[in-house]
Amino acid sequence: MIQKSALTRTVAITAMALMFAWPLRSSAAEAAGETPLTLEKTIQLVRDNNPALKASADEVTAADARITQSRSAYFPQITASAGYTWLDPVSEMSFEGKAPMQFMPHDNYEAKVTARATLLDFGKRGNNVAIALNGKKTAEQRLQLSRREVSWQTVQLFYGILFLRENLRVEKKQIAALNQALEYSTKRYQAGTATPFDLFSTKVRLAAARNRTLDLEHELRRSELTLRRLTGISDDTPLKLHGSFAVTPQKALAEAGLVAQALAQRIELQLSREQESAAKLQHSLATKEGNPVITGNLSYGVTNGYQPDINEIRNNVAASMHLEIPLFTGLRTSAERQERTALARAATQRRIDTEQQVKSDITETLHALYTSSEKISTTEVQVQQAELAARHARARYENGMATALDLLDTEAALSQAELAHLQAAYAYMLNAYALKRTTGEVFW
Repeated sequence: MIQKSALTRTVAITAMALMFAWPLRSSAAEAAGETPLTLEKTIQLVRDNNPALKASADEVTAADARITQSRSAYFPQITASAGYTWLDPVSEMSFEGKAPMQFMPHDNYEAKVTARATLLDFGKRGNNVAIALNGKKTAEQRLQLSRREVSWQTVQLFYGILFLRENLRVEKKQIAALNQALEYSTKRYQAGTATPFDLFSTKVRLAAARNRTLDLEHELRRSELTLRRLTGISDDTPLKLHGSFAVTPQKALAEAGLVAQALAQRIELQLSREQESAAKLQHSLATKEGNPVITGNLSYGVTNGYQPDINEIRNNVAASMHLEIPLFTGLRTSAERQERTALARAATQRRIDTEQQVKSDITETLHALYTSSEKISTTEVQVQQAELAARHARARYENGMATALDLLDTEAALSQAELAHLQAAYAYMLNAYALKRTTGEVFW
């Protein structure tokens, strides 16, 4: 009877939990489906679900634990021990035929607490702590670098999907125009005012446009699946992205100021500097490997074996100091010093190379940004001209003053101009974010 009532309560509690949890899940799904995803929200979702970022965060935690481990060398290491030893024979002596006197018992008991501490190591512990602190900084910078790269990939994917959708819209617009042209060509062919070549040319171009549409739809589907996987959005939830390619090209930017900003903020450069510092700390530690080490031991416990009653358990205190001087290590110490010296020089060269790469990235990205900005202006004029030419061609074709080939050429030119303008705006958007990435600016 008790078990039945407990089971009933468990079922009731589970049912209530499901009743409360179901609306929460439903509302979350509705919010994801109804609320358009901005770039900022998309980046945040990817960061929350990215396993690489979680691994980098765990590496920071591990690096923090290594700092505590290195600092433990400054504290005494305290241990407790207990033991029993049975000895036979034992030292004994007899006087004038009397019973022999034992100098040690057969049963030996010992229990003690021992503290061991390094008293002097000529800076080795300090070097190890500094190396551990450097390791934490490096782990934190790697985490920031991973976040930046994940954000950059999300930007590319986000605007890539928007670009493919706009590209599809242009292709479908061209297909609609080609269908209309096919309808006109069919009527004129039936009326005997158009040739089979005109009709066939329209069908060929229409088939080519549909093939391009299929390719774009496949690429869009693949990109959307990738974004869903990164953000954790399920397939049954609509993927609504809020963004556009309506951009206003920036004025000329000062390259020197951007280079200075990048040298101060670029994570790769900060990471190379920390690696150079770590290499120097390792070299400093290697130079101290041949120094002596002084350690001290202090123990307190109880044991037997003391006269006059060797079986009596008594208090026991012991203190010692130990000096260790490496005299010969099989050339290991000198080889370590040579290795650390070479690694320190290599770290310095890598830091210099990173600085040069940062400057080169700024120059290249600025040029790409200016190029895409110029293309936006030129392609905008091309679109306006192509739209005007297409309107004139449609009117002339409907009045029988132009051939189907003329109409198809102008429609294709309009689509190409719109796609070129869209491509320029897409490239400018990506280059603008690439410039932020190059200068070390944070993406949310």
